[in-house]
Amino acid sequence: MNRPLRAGFIGGGFMAAVHTRASRAARGRPTALASSTPERGERAAEALGVERSEPDAHRLVAAGDLDVVHVCSPNRLHTEHTLAALAAGAHVICEKPLATTAADAERLVRAAREAGRVAAVPFVYRYHPMARQARSLVADGQLGTVLTLDATYLQDWLLDPGDTNWRADPEAGGASRAFADIGSHLCDLVEFVSGQRIHRLAARTRTVFARRGDTEVTNEDTAALLVELGNGALGTLLVSQLAPGRKNSLTLELHGTRQSVRFAQERPEELWIGRREGSQLLLRDPGTAAPDSARLSVLPPGHALGYQDAFTAFVTDVYSAVQGGYPEGMPTFADGLRAARLTEAVLASAADRGTWIETAPETIETAPETIGTAPETIGTAPETIGTAPETIGTAPATEDRT
Repeated sequence: MNRPLRAGFIGGGFMAAVHTRASRAARGRPTALASSTPERGERAAEALGVERSEPDAHRLVAAGDLDVVHVCSPNRLHTEHTLAALAAGAHVICEKPLATTAADAERLVRAAREAGRVAAVPFVYRYHPMARQARSLVADGQLGTVLTLDATYLQDWLLDPGDTNWRADPEAGGASRAFADIGSHLCDLVEFVSGQRIHRLAARTRTVFARRGDTEVTNEDTAALLVELGNGALGTLLVSQLAPGRKNSLTLELHGTRQSVRFAQERPEELWIGRREGSQLLLRDPGTAAPDSARLSVLPPGHALGYQDAFTAFVTDVYSAVQGGYPEGMPTFADGLRAARLTEAVLASAADRGTWIETAPETIETAPETIGTAPETIGTAPETIGTAPETIGTAPATEDRT
């Protein structure tokens, strides 16, 4: 397929704007958009430079002229819209959370596999070159054995009781808010960079404001976790949407027997390397970087790459997979299912006052398939991650916040 991929977008908010920019930069053709009403769809299509609007999501996929559909609708609609897109023969990028329940997420994994379509979830923090550099340091043994980790994702956009958003409504956003929305990103990055599954977790959550506007709130504002990785490493994770001054403060720090590494996505051009005899900042430089990091370094050193660049790199990989490529480390629906299962484990632990919950190994009924390259072994856990276990593209037969 040499022509630009024709892309459709379901949703018209902030994330739809991010997706359309990334699609265009990835040499896609933003062709159609549908939002919650025909009028909103028309306005969004015009504002985002999409060729046409459709009255609703089902009319968009039924048109039959789209190669890939980007699902950016409210969480409760992800399953419905994704199934419709797959049934119409389109490849799908679905915003996280992939679904509001693990059962629905598993249903989407199977549907994508049966349709033989590329199915991806934008865990885009994987696509910062320095996150890949940190992953390479761990994989190459430069940290030694990982002993502990400290990770946070902090925001402040729901700090006040008057701050409202559809995500605060469990009917639209799901039983989990802060963890499903941003904690899923954090856990994905922990597992991706460390090369280890989270095998056990204990969690506490808190809903600070019982009402936001006219909405009764039952999903959480904050979540705190203790985790144990497959190799026995222990860690703490803190997720909050009520941290004054913090906008998208995602940080991951791993401590090994030789050295430590820290990645902070608000400072994406650097890694902090900690050693007993002294520490240093490692700046992005494709000339000396690991190959997977260098691949994503599309600008020379000193020209900063940020969130939109990471998103574009993700969409570029997905479009490559649609056209028969096999991009390493592309997050798929299997990774979305993993996040949904972790979310349910967090809620179960919190409901039982922080009891430990086993979260690995895990399986789904259909046998996993590899994508492009052979799956990599992850620590001592009897499973694999990185190249997620689902069919991608032509593999042999086999609205509003980040």
